[in-house]
Amino acid sequence: MSSGYHETGLSEKTKEIHRALASLQEELEAVDWYNQRMDTSGDQALADILKHNRDEEIEHACMALEYLRREVPEFDENLKTYLFTSVPVTEVEEQEAEGGGEEGGNSNSASSSTGDLGIGSGK
Repeated sequence: MSSGYHETGLSEKTKEIHRALASLQEELEAVDWYNQRMDTSGDQALADILKHNRDEEIEHACMALEYLRREVPEFDENLKTYLFTSVPVTEVEEQEAEGGGEEGGNSNSASSSTGDLGIGSGK
């Protein structure tokens, strides 16, 4: 069994990050496989099972991604920049550079245009 390491003398943290990355890759591959099978199944009962399995793999992928976000500051920074934004993904960096919008280009928040917390006037 190959470890997948490209170097020797790796720290334990690097090995753990590698495990998480390998697991994320495997989970995403499983999502793709289940999605394809679900899409082509002519049997609705089977398609429902495949959808359930796909959704479980998505959950697992998200868990691995959250581990990486917590352990690798660069993942945290980039996920905060690109996820949950409403501008086109290719324009997020431009918006940040121009100083337009909130951190990460996230303009989904109710407070973005009004300056309030999005909870109403309280009257």
